[in-house]
Amino acid sequence: MGDHPPPYPGNQNQTNLPYPPAAVYVPPQQPGYQPQPTTGYPPQQQGYPQPMYPPQQGYPPQQGYSAQDTPFPPMHQNEASGILKETNYDYVGSDEPVDGMGFDDKAIRRGFIRKVYGILTSQLVLTGALIALFMFCHPVKMYVQRNMWVYLTSMGVMLVCLIAMACCESVRRKAPTNFIFLFIFTVCEGIMLGTVSTFYDVDAVIIAVGITCGVVFALTVFAFQTKYDFTTCGGALCAVLVIFIIAGIIMSFLPQTKWTMIGYGSAGALIFSLYIVYDTQLMMGGKHKYAVSPEEYVFASLNLYLDIINLFLYILMIVGAAKK
Repeated sequence: MGDHPPPYPGNQNQTNLPYPPAAVYVPPQQPGYQPQPTTGYPPQQQGYPQPMYPPQQGYPPQQGYSAQDTPFPPMHQNEASGILKETNYDYVGSDEPVDGMGFDDKAIRRGFIRKVYGILTSQLVLTGALIALFMFCHPVKMYVQRNMWVYLTSMGVMLVCLIAMACCESVRRKAPTNFIFLFIFTVCEGIMLGTVSTFYDVDAVIIAVGITCGVVFALTVFAFQTKYDFTTCGGALCAVLVIFIIAGIIMSFLPQTKWTMIGYGSAGALIFSLYIVYDTQLMMGGKHKYAVSPEEYVFASLNLYLDIINLFLYILMIVGAAKK
């Protein structure tokens, strides 16, 4: 017994195993899958015959394009320019880049300039009439000098109209709302200027008006003729204006003399002279880096009007101080 090797499952003689052999698992036979016969679609019911479509033919070959085959005659250059002039550019905003046909077309820009100067002229005429009323009507002159509520009320209404036109596009673009706000603003400015002018001599006011007209005309011609682009100086002009306003607040607490008034008035006249050139070139467009949208004619006239009015006030300050 010791000479035989121990039994192991790999031996072919399984009779000497100490344990019965393991049962072998045989999977049950599954019934085979019987494929269904493909008999095609059932025939159509009687009365609904299946339509038979004829075979489709290919598209004919395309021929080359020639100018003679066009249904419309070629458009001349004059006709094309006429269509461009009639194009509506309402979608162009004031804060968008200076490109597109709305800025480059000379006819649109010239019409925009004429509209701006027409509105500006009307504002200046109305303001001059109010100043003359306050200067030459003695009862009105004495009343506004003794009652400062007229000046303060006009200033408050003016600021409301100015903020509304500057911040709301619907106010300054939609007619007739823009003209109503502009008219109220101009009337308030005229009352304020008339009240201030009553404290100066008539000669000083007339001299200031004459100097202002000459300076504005010369600066406008210069802005149209110069090759230097002042539209790139907006940040510098804003910084100088802020310094000038702070200096004016400080000077209001200091004793005022003749020379300090002349110096402050000269600085103010110089700053707003530069602003006249700046706003004029913004209105012109063309080759300048920045431009005002043709739809912003009220805003452009408002800027120029404020520049001219402030220039007049500081020139009046210089003339009044010099006469004293």
